[in-house]
Amino acid sequence: MLTDLKSAKKVTGAKQVTRALKNGTARRVFLAQDADPRVTEPIELLCREQGTETEAVATMAALGSACGIAVGSAVAAVVD
Repeated sequence: MLTDLKSAKKVTGAKQVTRALKNGTARRVFLAQDADPRVTEPIELLCREQGTETEAVATMAALGSACGIAVGSAVAAVVD
């Protein structure tokens, strides 16, 4: 599923992913395992509360690369 991120409509970063979750547009959330838990844990909790599917990604660099950006990303979401 990580390879699908490049072509999917997506948002990256904690603020944008949180906004997408609250708006109900996030369909799947990707969380980097090496990211600061202070960033990822609130988003993971919000996903559980809303029943949004999550997927762990090994590193921030891998997630950023899968999103087609030149920097790492702690979180990303596929949106409608």
